[in-house]
Amino acid sequence: MARLTQHGLRRVLGTSALFSTAYGNVGSSIYYALGLVASYALGLTPIVFLITGVIFYLTAATYAEATAMFPEAGGSSSFARHAFNELWSFFAAWAQMLNYTITIAISAFFVPHYLGGLFSSSLLHAPGDVLFGIGVVALLSAINVIGVREAAGLNIVLAVTDLATQLLLVVVGITLVLSPEVLIDNIHLGVAPTWKSALIAIPIGMIAYTGIETISNMAEEAREETRTVPAAIRGVVGAVFAIYAALPLVALSALPVHRDNGGHYSTLLGTSEAHGGFAGDPVLGIVKHLHLGALQSAGEIYVGLLASTILFIAANAGIIGASRLVYSMGLHRQVPDRLSRLHPRFSTPWVGILVFGGIACLTIIPGKAEFLGNMYAFGAMLSFSMAHLSVIRLRVKDPGRPRPYRGPGTIRAAGLELPAFAVLGLLGTGLAFVVVTILHLSVTVAGVAWLALGIALYVSYRRQHGLDLSSTTRAERPERPPEFAEFDYRTALVPIFGSDISASSLTSAAKLIGSDGVVYAVFVLPVPSQLSLEEGLEEEEAQGRSVLESARIQARRAGIKIHTGLIRTRNPGAALVEEAQRVGADVIYWSTIHAPSGEQRIGPTAAYLLSKRPCRVIIETENFKPPARAPAVAGV
Repeated sequence: MARLTQHGLRRVLGTSALFSTAYGNVGSSIYYALGLVASYALGLTPIVFLITGVIFYLTAATYAEATAMFPEAGGSSSFARHAFNELWSFFAAWAQMLNYTITIAISAFFVPHYLGGLFSSSLLHAPGDVLFGIGVVALLSAINVIGVREAAGLNIVLAVTDLATQLLLVVVGITLVLSPEVLIDNIHLGVAPTWKSALIAIPIGMIAYTGIETISNMAEEAREETRTVPAAIRGVVGAVFAIYAALPLVALSALPVHRDNGGHYSTLLGTSEAHGGFAGDPVLGIVKHLHLGALQSAGEIYVGLLASTILFIAANAGIIGASRLVYSMGLHRQVPDRLSRLHPRFSTPWVGILVFGGIACLTIIPGKAEFLGNMYAFGAMLSFSMAHLSVIRLRVKDPGRPRPYRGPGTIRAAGLELPAFAVLGLLGTGLAFVVVTILHLSVTVAGVAWLALGIALYVSYRRQHGLDLSSTTRAERPERPPEFAEFDYRTALVPIFGSDISASSLTSAAKLIGSDGVVYAVFVLPVPSQLSLEEGLEEEEAQGRSVLESARIQARRAGIKIHTGLIRTRNPGAALVEEAQRVGADVIYWSTIHAPSGEQRIGPTAAYLLSKRPCRVIIETENFKPPARAPAVAGV
C-alpha cells in the first residue's frame, strides 16, 4: 500500500506560464469567431458571447476539477476513461480529434484573410484563401513530422502581446467609438436576428473557446498542480470573458447593423469580403473603423500581422494536439497501430499527422467558414458534454476520492450530491449540440459520418485483436532491431532513497532515453507499520522534498526533462512497480551507491523489482559503469 503525496509532474510551469500558454490557444479564436457569430447574431452578438462565456466558465470548472484529480494529458478522453470505460474514452477522444482537425483548418483558413486585408485582395476569396490555407496546413504538417519543437518562450510572448493588444483595442474602442444608443438600435428582436439565427449563433459562439483542452494537457507540466492549474483556469476565464464581453460592443459600435433597400439587415462585421465586409478578418475591420489618424496605417499592419501569426501558431497547436492524441489513442488500443506509429528517424506519429492534416485540408477546400464553425461546434459540444458527464459520474461513482479542487455549487437529489457547475454545463453544451445538429443538415450528415467512421474503426480494430470494447489495454511497444535499440527508452523512473541525489543517476537515466525523453524521479519514504501511512515522519518527508528540489535544479542545469514525486509506502518495491505502470516507464534506473543500508547492491526492493519487472530494470552499483549510450539489452 502506498500514498503518492506529490504526483509525478514536471515542475516547470507556474500559474503565469500556464495562463499564457492557455490564453494563447483560447484567445486566438476571437480573430475568426467574432465575424462568424456576427453573421448570425447581428446586434445580439455581445449577448451571445455573454451566454457562451457562462458556458465556458462552467466547462472550465469541470476541467479544473477533473484535471486536479487526474493530472494527465487527454482531457475529456482521460476523464471518461476513469468515469466509465474505454469505449466512452474513445468516443470523447474521437470528438476531440474532430475539434483538433477543425481547429487546424479554420485557423489556417483565416491566416490569408488577415494577410490579404493588408497586402493582396486575391487572398480574401477563393481560390486564393483556400490554396493558401492548404499550404499552411501542409507546411505545418511537414514541420511536425520532422519534429521541430515549438518555441515555448516565443509562444508566451505572443500570447501576452495578443492579450495586451486586445485590451488596448477595447480601451481605445470604448474611448473613440462605443455608443450605447447604436448598440440598442442594432437589435430588432425576432427580425434581426431571427430567433433561429440567434439560436444557431450560440453553439457557433463556443468556437471562441477553441483550445480549452490545453488546460488539462498542460497538467503534467504544472508546478503544484492542485493550486496552479485552477488559478490559471480562473485567470483564463476572467481574461477571455472580459475580452469577449467588451470587444463585440466596440465592434458593433464601429460596424453597426444597417438595413439595405431590400429590407435585409446586416453588419459589415459579418459580411464577406466579396461584398465589402470583414467576416474573414473582423478584428482588422474594427481597427480600420477606429479612425486612429496618423497611427491608422501602422495600427492596421500591426494587428493584421499579429493576427495572422497567432492564427498560424493556433493551427500548429492543433496539429500538435492531434499528434499527441492519436499517439495516446494508439497506446490505449483505440486506433490501428499504423496511425500512431512513430517515424523511424524523427520519432513522431507521422502517419497520424499526415492523415488528419489531410482531412483538415479537405475541409478547407469548400471555402465555407460557416461550415467549419458549425463542425467545430458539433465536435466541441460532444467533447465538453462528455467532460461534464464524466465529472458527474465520478461524483456518484467515487464520492470519497480526494478532490484537490472542487467546482462551485452542489445539487442534492435522490441522496446524491451532484456538481452544480457540471450539471448546468452539461445542460448548456447539450442544448447547443442539439441546436447545431437540428438546424444544420450538412453538419449533421458530416458529424454523424465522422462518428460512424470512428466507431466502425474502433470496433473492427478491437475485435481484430481479440479485445472487448470496454477494457483499458495498453499496447505493447515493439522491440526494435539491435542497431536501433538505443532509441527504445522514452521514459525512465529513477527511485531515490534517503539523501541519494547524485547527479550521475539522473544523467545516466537521461542518456538512456535521449533528448526527447522524460525522467521520473521518485523519492521513496518507507513508513513503518506502527505509524500511520498519512502522518508522521514529517522531517523525513521535508528532507525528501528538499532532495527532489535539488534534483529538479540539477536536471534543469543538465537540460533533462524531469517529473518528480514523493511516495509514502509500506512496500517500496510494490510502490515503484505501481508508479512505473502509472507513468508508463520504459526503464527503471536505480543507483544503489547512496542507498540506505540493506538496499545497496541487490537488496529487498531491487529483488522485488527484478521479480515483478514492470519494464526494463537497470541497477547501478559501485562496480557498474553505465555506457555513454546504453542499449536496450543493458538491463534485465
